[in-house]
Amino acid sequence: MTAQANIKGGVHTDERHDSAHKHVTGRAEYIDDMMEPVGTLHAYLGLAEQAHGEIAKLDLTDVAAAKGVVGVLTAEDIPGVNDISPTGQNDDPVFAEKTVEFHGQPIFAVVAETRDAARRAAALAKVEYKAKRHVIDVDDALDVDYPHVTEPLKLERGDVESAMAGAPHRIKASQRVGGQDHFYLEGHIAFAFPGEDDEVTVYSSTQHPSEVQHMVSHVLGTRSNDVTVNVRRMGGAFGGKESQPSLFASVAALAAKKWGRAVKLRPDRDDDMVATGKRHDFLNTYEVGFDDEGRILAVDGTFAARCGFSADLSGPVTDRALFHADNAYYYPHVRFNSRPMKTNTVSNTAFRGFGGPQGLITAERIMEEIAYHLGKDPLEVRKANFYGDEGRDVTPYHQTVEDNILNQLVGELEESSDYAARRKAVLEHNASSPVIKKGLALTPVKFGISFTATWFNQAGALLHVYNDGSIHLNHGGTEMGQGLFTKVAQVVADCFQVDLEKIKITGTTTGKVPNTSATAASSGSDLNGMAAANAADQIKNRLVDFAAEKYSVPEDQIVFEPNIVRIGNVRKSFDEFIKEAYMARVHLSAAGFYKTPEIHWDRDAGTGRPFYYFAYGAAVSEVSVDTLTGEYHVDRVDILHDVGRSLNPVLDKGQIEGGFIQGMGWLTTEELWWDDEGRLRTHAPSTYKIPVASDRPAIFNVDLATWSKNREATIRRSKAVGEPPFMLAVSVLEALSMAVASVADYKICPRLDAPATPECVLMAVERLRGGA
Repeated sequence: MTAQANIKGGVHTDERHDSAHKHVTGRAEYIDDMMEPVGTLHAYLGLAEQAHGEIAKLDLTDVAAAKGVVGVLTAEDIPGVNDISPTGQNDDPVFAEKTVEFHGQPIFAVVAETRDAARRAAALAKVEYKAKRHVIDVDDALDVDYPHVTEPLKLERGDVESAMAGAPHRIKASQRVGGQDHFYLEGHIAFAFPGEDDEVTVYSSTQHPSEVQHMVSHVLGTRSNDVTVNVRRMGGAFGGKESQPSLFASVAALAAKKWGRAVKLRPDRDDDMVATGKRHDFLNTYEVGFDDEGRILAVDGTFAARCGFSADLSGPVTDRALFHADNAYYYPHVRFNSRPMKTNTVSNTAFRGFGGPQGLITAERIMEEIAYHLGKDPLEVRKANFYGDEGRDVTPYHQTVEDNILNQLVGELEESSDYAARRKAVLEHNASSPVIKKGLALTPVKFGISFTATWFNQAGALLHVYNDGSIHLNHGGTEMGQGLFTKVAQVVADCFQVDLEKIKITGTTTGKVPNTSATAASSGSDLNGMAAANAADQIKNRLVDFAAEKYSVPEDQIVFEPNIVRIGNVRKSFDEFIKEAYMARVHLSAAGFYKTPEIHWDRDAGTGRPFYYFAYGAAVSEVSVDTLTGEYHVDRVDILHDVGRSLNPVLDKGQIEGGFIQGMGWLTTEELWWDDEGRLRTHAPSTYKIPVASDRPAIFNVDLATWSKNREATIRRSKAVGEPPFMLAVSVLEALSMAVASVADYKICPRLDAPATPECVLMAVERLRGGA
């Protein structure tokens, strides 16, 4: 039997997403596509129309009497706990009871024969409120001394006061960083099916099936083993389906158990945007001391976030903002403080980067502040402050940066993008063009990979090899379009040296792999790939033991070759070998497990090694700005990104491209706006502007740093790719800043806040022209 050269679909090869053909033809099944059993009911939420106040009267008579309505649910109908706080702070009720704390907070749910009937009935509620003072914006929360939703964090190293006092130059300023709606294509949805006794099965569009399982069981007053949560795929998530799905799943499950019928709950886009959390917007203040060469001596920063009415995930989000407030730069003396502020708005939550972008962006603002103050190229200042060798390699949280590749990576991108010549051309253009101004910026990213809550850095997998040689793969990660299922299947194919088509990818379910962590923190492939490899290795070890005994050959002469197993001088097809093992009663199933080694974090002390490794990247962006209108175009983007030894280069490039465009939207067009009454006014595509196809850079070059290899023992030495590329879009904001600065001869830092909408750009141009 002749061995083939390589398997088809192994690691480090381009393979299409397992559902790509289904996505583009509409054959990928999402929860709303599932066949509804006879008798399915539909639920809809009734939302508060007051930002903060006591519920003086709640009259649901007309709601219950409406055509098609089966019943109404309020807090009184919850048999368990009326709380779905992901951190156990008991501050996030399913239904508000006596007090509402944001405009759009759920008060009740209608359950009806059709979704239309439920929606119409929900509008018939008569609710009277006794209004209380409400605080919407983070600076207002600071002014009136509103409480923190969770304990703040402080990171400190060195003597900031002395270093700042001795600095030849000092700058003190602030920066507003906007929030962002997840705007996933598939909105939130839950479909619950009642079972025997206390059992219920919930199909939920969630990144965190185990958390949904736990929350549903708490609300129902049962145990986790009564609740099974399933998810085959999501139509996008971006962090918005980490803690938020618990609301919809709990209400659907509550109704399903109460009426003994399947219940589906799917809000429309407006209510989805109003009632669910978003990226935290921040107000960051900073003071920096530096020398004549632009090298930083000390930094003091405070990062205040609009967290909303409850804690949700604001603690770890604001923590991570501090973890990334250094970005790629060494600060000899540094102090960072977080201010997770309560506001009377929807509780903000996880979003791609998990607070990291909101901290990192201020590091880049500091670099341009220094550059304009000293009359230097911002890239020169950035490179002067990069992390370096011993003595310049310790972060504000006291982790040593051991894998720094930024000098090589930035150097390559600087050359491949022709940065120096293009910057010269931009300066010449701006000198002769009175209206259209150009900007060019190169910004780096250093992003720590791991959950900062150490216990989440674990994963499980379940692997079956059937006696015909086909393989069934299940793990705790969830698929939201990023290609995780494909990558993990490639790992299993590589372990057994079989073609990828032999691996059956199955949907995530708490009934197969328990106690899973969220598919978040860019850790999906790292954790689940290693767990699946562990399961495959267990089975392989049994197969090797079996073959060694049966054929009386040393174990080192049993080799898995492409679709063949070589036993000494004998070659058998994989299928034939598996059949023999089955007949010999070899156990062909395994539960794999993995936990990230070496990480630890002491939050009280502000020290530790919260990250297993760092992922790096850099981007050069060029823009053109019409200084009469503030409108602009992104002309060209060049990206060089570090993914270690890529498990699937084409999927990784897709993540980089998508992450960059989403980041660009956050920094340019995606503006969230609440009115004085606390009502979100940007709650639909008509008022909330995500990037469209025409916003894509005219020239968009994306390359991987193919020479990079993770120094840590990650799955096949790859690196995470989900979140780090998002922050490469800061180069667009910095390029816009350069274009605006040109109207004042680059002597004033424009201090553009985010998002830098055309209106904001125009106002900045007018401000600089006026000498401000």
